Amino acid sequence: MQRYFIEFSYFGKNYFGYQRQPREISVQEVLENALSTKLRTGIKIVGAGRTDTGVHAKKMFAHFETAENLEENFVYQLNSLLPEDISVFKVFKVKNEFHARFDATFRTYEYQISLEKNPFTTDFSWQIRRGKIDVEIMNAACKILFETTDFTSFAKLHADNKTNNCKIYKAVWEQNGNELKFTISADRFLRNMVRAIVGTMIDLGAGKISLEDFKEIILAKNRNLAGTSAPPQGLFLVDVGYDFSI
Repeated sequence: MQRYFIEFSYFGKNYFGYQRQPREISVQEVLENALSTKLRTGIKIVGAGRTDTGVHAKKMFAHFETAENLEENFVYQLNSLLPEDISVFKVFKVKNEFHARFDATFRTYEYQISLEKNPFTTDFSWQIRRGKIDVEIMNAACKILFETTDFTSFAKLHADNKTNNCKIYKAVWEQNGNELKFTISADRFLRNMVRAIVGTMIDLGAGKISLEDFKEIILAKNRNLAGTSAPPQGLFLVDVGYDFSI
């Protein structure tokens, strides 16, 4: 058996997240079905992580194993079996012990916000029309994230994590006209973590809480004190890092 990595993207609106669900359609199920059809045997894939219902991925990775030698046009043929909202970019060999989840060195997400009603970004952003948002104070809050280890206050309740510790490598807000983009990169993320951070930071930017309140929310390690999670359609997984030379 040879292990392969698959690089792909998806528009998450029509899926109940990446991970296979017992009664709902998922990205993993659709990919596994296409691979199984193409390779004429049951194929299971292991993803770099999981995204929630309605969340998108511009760059996602998974691995699978097969005894078949893949044809040169395998990616083209696989894409022909997939719906328009899932696209495979690459399929390539890796060492058999290389793992899509455990060997990932970082993950990067972007969150998109539109400060105006825009029918062309409805499926790809959180549309906020509540007056001025203070981006400067939200970037001040980003600096606090670098000093934070325990992100319990932004973790999904009752998720049964072994640890809520994460290391943030990058966190920044950028504004271009009426568009806001939040980029955050870390070694790992908790379920719902990015959306909870975004929702709380928007409360900060809108003047509902202070920077000191934001610090206290983190120190309290209590999800109930943080803001409401931002809606899923604005969130994109944009990169997963690996050292393939290992």
